Amino acid sequence: MDELGARERGILAMERRGFSGPGAKERAVREQLGLAPVRYYQLLNALLDDPRALAHDPVTVNRLRRVRDSRRSER
Repeated sequence: MDELGARERGILAMERRGFSGPGAKERAVREQLGLAPVRYYQLLNALLDDPRALAHDPVTVNRLRRVRDSRRSER
C-alpha cells in the first residue's frame, strides 16, 4: 500500500489544528497548502474514504467521518 503524499498529509495536519476567528482556517489553507477552500474540502472529503488516510491518522479521520455522517443524517 502506498503512503499518503505531502498534500494529503498536509490536509490531515490542517484538520488537527485549532483555528481562532472567522476565516483563519481558509487563510491557512490558501497560504500553507496553496489551495482554494472549496478544493481543500473536496480533497478532504475524498481523503476520508481513503484507507491510507485512516492508517496514517485514525483519530482525525474517524472524528471527521463522524462529523460528516452526522451532517448527512441531518439533511
